[in-house]
Amino acid sequence: MQELHDAPLAPLTTFRLGGPATRLLTATTDAEVIAAVREADDTGTPLLLIGGGSNLVIGDKGFAGTALVIATKGFELEGTRLELAAGEVWTDAVARTAEAGLAGIECLAGIPGSAGATPIQNVGAYGQEVSSTITEVVAYDRRTHETVTLPNADCAFSYRHSRFKADPERYVVLRVRFELEDAAGLSGPVRYAETARALGVEPGDRVPLAAARETVLKLRSGKGMVLDPEDHDTWSAGSFFTNPILTDAEFAAFHARVRERLGDDVMPPAYPAGDSHTKTSAAWLIDKAGFTKGYGSGRARISTKHTLALTNRGDATTEDLLALAREVVAGVHDAFGITLVNEPVTVGVSL
Repeated sequence: MQELHDAPLAPLTTFRLGGPATRLLTATTDAEVIAAVREADDTGTPLLLIGGGSNLVIGDKGFAGTALVIATKGFELEGTRLELAAGEVWTDAVARTAEAGLAGIECLAGIPGSAGATPIQNVGAYGQEVSSTITEVVAYDRRTHETVTLPNADCAFSYRHSRFKADPERYVVLRVRFELEDAAGLSGPVRYAETARALGVEPGDRVPLAAARETVLKLRSGKGMVLDPEDHDTWSAGSFFTNPILTDAEFAAFHARVRERLGDDVMPPAYPAGDSHTKTSAAWLIDKAGFTKGYGSGRARISTKHTLALTNRGDATTEDLLALAREVVAGVHDAFGITLVNEPVTVGVSL
């Protein structure tokens, strides 16, 4: 394993923020990952796992411990069954499955990060979530000191959540297995209205896989959600806040606040989210609370392309970013009584 000391972590994150790690290891095999994790656990050393760095907010003081970059490789496709090593670049894996004519993750194109992070966050976009196609997750269990295989039903997937996210100190994802669909070169049913409009089809229709993937990439790029080192709108973690899921009573109170603030004819976004729950839009809340695209005058600002992305304009600090995030959270709560929850993982800091 490669080993560095007092190593900068900012270049390993899409925010390009954060101080150094006391020690930085890069593992390229599952055995190296397990060995590094065991060593940290045996010695009581704090451990930070890094994949693609697209979901991390690291404090300016850095990380006092061992940071482990999981850089394992492995793309195995047998029929419609796909197995990815945790360190595989997710966008590359999506492209390869589309080229192979297999549907199921094509609308997750352009999402930065590694394959191993996808089950943790139950990554989803444009009408697809990985929980719909994941069959098994192979992980190292830090509690039992063994490698385990968890079937989909044991992963406790829900909106942007999973068993792995609920207990982040227990499992280290090593491999992810998927069951995709051979639909004769067609995509899965197009479920997201914006995607359907862009494709000129009705929700539920199928389109050529390449068309679905390319359309999603264009939509994401237009929102600054595809990494581009020259575009500071992409120096972010994508969506910084999750969409709130409200009980019927909470949604009724929220709707009353909307009418009071914006008028009786304004209906906030509302999507069914299970028994007696409704999901609304964090981006809508942020915008209507007065935080429009490009908001801010400092070194961290809201993206000029999407209100849900907080961005580093080139020389920001993590504290700059957190100050903006706190301002947005407070403003949305004051306006609508809803407390936004950050989607990225914070290291050494909190909102």
